[in-house]
Amino acid sequence: MEIREDDVTGTHITALILDHLQNMAIHSPPESRHALNLDGLRSPDITCWSAWEDNELLGCGALKELDDTHGEIKSMKTSSNHLRKGVSKKILQHIIKEAQARGYKKLNLETGSMAAFLPARKLYESFGFHYCPPFASYKEDENSVFMMKET
Repeated sequence: MEIREDDVTGTHITALILDHLQNMAIHSPPESRHALNLDGLRSPDITCWSAWEDNELLGCGALKELDDTHGEIKSMKTSSNHLRKGVSKKILQHIIKEAQARGYKKLNLETGSMAAFLPARKLYESFGFHYCPPFASYKEDENSVFMMKET
């Protein structure tokens, strides 16, 4: 598996992000959707990575800089053809390593509180993330959970 920085303009990554957004629409009400659209992922404060095997896109993840010592994990998504193969684990490891290299002291994330998001929450817990209050501009929301990890 090769993980590389992605400018979020290719057809494969575009399709994966649009699938991610559609999935959010199925499981989360509009006011509780915090997934970034394509333009959001192209913002200068966000770095996106994609995971590839040969010419097949396996998944993606992004890191948003909140300030010089604080980052937020965004847009973790595995292609439906590659679920339960360790793709998200590898991408998350890559993001954590990059956050440490940037000197971030902590990483936060927001994910859904519904059952559909349980695998994601379990993954984050396995990496030492714990539940916390809302951060940055997030507000309390019964459909969201917030997690953080000191790096």
